[in-house]
Amino acid sequence: MADPQTDQDDEPTKQAGDGEAIDSGKGRIFPCDECGADLEFSIGTQTMKCPYCGAVKTIEISETAEIVEHDFHAMLEQLKTQRLEGKPDDETAESEHAIRCSSCGAEVIFQGTLTSSQCPYCANPLQRDKIHDAPTRIAVDGMLPFQIPERDAAEQLRNWVKSLWWAPNEFLKQGASGKFNGVYLPYYTFDSLTDTKYAGQRGDHYWVTVGEGKDQRREMRTSWSFRSGEFQRFFDDVLIVAASDQSRTLIESLEPWPLEQCVPFTQQMLAGLFARTYDVTLDAGFSEARLRIESALTSDIRQRIGGDEQSISSQKVSYSGVTFKHLLLPVWLMAYRYQEKPYRVVINAVTGEVSGERPYSAFKIASAILFGITVAISIWFLVQSR
Repeated sequence: MADPQTDQDDEPTKQAGDGEAIDSGKGRIFPCDECGADLEFSIGTQTMKCPYCGAVKTIEISETAEIVEHDFHAMLEQLKTQRLEGKPDDETAESEHAIRCSSCGAEVIFQGTLTSSQCPYCANPLQRDKIHDAPTRIAVDGMLPFQIPERDAAEQLRNWVKSLWWAPNEFLKQGASGKFNGVYLPYYTFDSLTDTKYAGQRGDHYWVTVGEGKDQRREMRTSWSFRSGEFQRFFDDVLIVAASDQSRTLIESLEPWPLEQCVPFTQQMLAGLFARTYDVTLDAGFSEARLRIESALTSDIRQRIGGDEQSISSQKVSYSGVTFKHLLLPVWLMAYRYQEKPYRVVINAVTGEVSGERPYSAFKIASAILFGITVAISIWFLVQSR
């Protein structure tokens, strides 16, 4: 991939078109008008650029294009009807597809949910065509373009390593090194108006004096009273990862995302980067969203009950006006090894947030525990000596 930090071009830029289909329509490339090589998405300039001659094309998004919310239940019915009608789906996420590279002639295998890749023989960027808007799959509505170049991601990684206090000293010096892969991962967002009915108990603490003489002391008691109510709350853009084969905990820790910066989906922004389509079904995605929503509603109920303690006996939530979007969000992925053990790191390619697996120093942890015990014993002896 061309160095995004050195994207400088004094020549006038042209508008990037839709590219051209290859291998009987199974793939798509974006040829350079100047030299015939394939253009790549340039993160530094947010344009398409030729890695060989430096020619630049702008990416123009239609003024009429917009990211719209879709009716959740209507889409479920549509997908169900398509399955019942037995419509063929040659672009399923589970299938394997081979695309002949237009540059060197090698066959590139796109397996599982991979939709955008590079030829392993000549590094030519390739895309499976029509997978993101296949008639029997949910089309991509929008995407967040990569905004942090690879070299900036590497700097974020170095800063993250330096912040790991409990890591072995050798690792802090050595750092985490490996190859970054820029990947667009699939997400759903869900909107819904919720109506919640609840009942429970409010606990208010109070103090009483018990005992006599030397045994007299104050004890805390709790007075319980019944509470119930009903309220509405609208949830906007509840974000769910739609790829089951990713490290979900790491990926989810990259939130929040600036979703207001999303643009309508365009294949040009995938050129030269990896991309995956969803393999988590829409209804399974909403089930995950409901868990998040109802956890937030539980907190709301506790605040409404008030008091020092709360006990919730019933929580009934109904959903209305459920809508969704299908998005692609950019992540830098890297795997590295330390003392023969693999670790993974993910970086939000918009905000720079880093999340990763890391080694721990048994020596540092043991030393901290020993120090804590020593301090506790010293304090005990000091108290006893008074």
